[in-house]
Amino acid sequence: MALKIRLTRGGAKKKPFYRIVVAENTSPRDGKFVERIGTYNPMVGKDHKERYVIKEDRAKHWMSVGAKPTERVAKIFGQLKISDAPEIPERPKKSQPKGKK
Repeated sequence: MALKIRLTRGGAKKKPFYRIVVAENTSPRDGKFVERIGTYNPMVGKDHKERYVIKEDRAKHWMSVGAKPTERVAKIFGQLKISDAPEIPERPKKSQPKGKK
């Protein structure tokens, strides 16, 4: 049973609200989960205290057991100093014009 720490979407149309959950990697995005460990509200300001609400001890416990955070959750954990921020390679911008041939 491989576990992931990932986001599940809630909220209304055009007003997203995410829960940070521990789920099996085969379950659907908004499907069954093992435990809810926090929330993420992108609609409030970046410095607002309600933007990220996470139970740090449970997050660390699940990572010690072997649950892997997704890329977005790893970025959030890196910002909150729960774990190391992931190394994200620079991605090319497809919309930029190409050089002359």
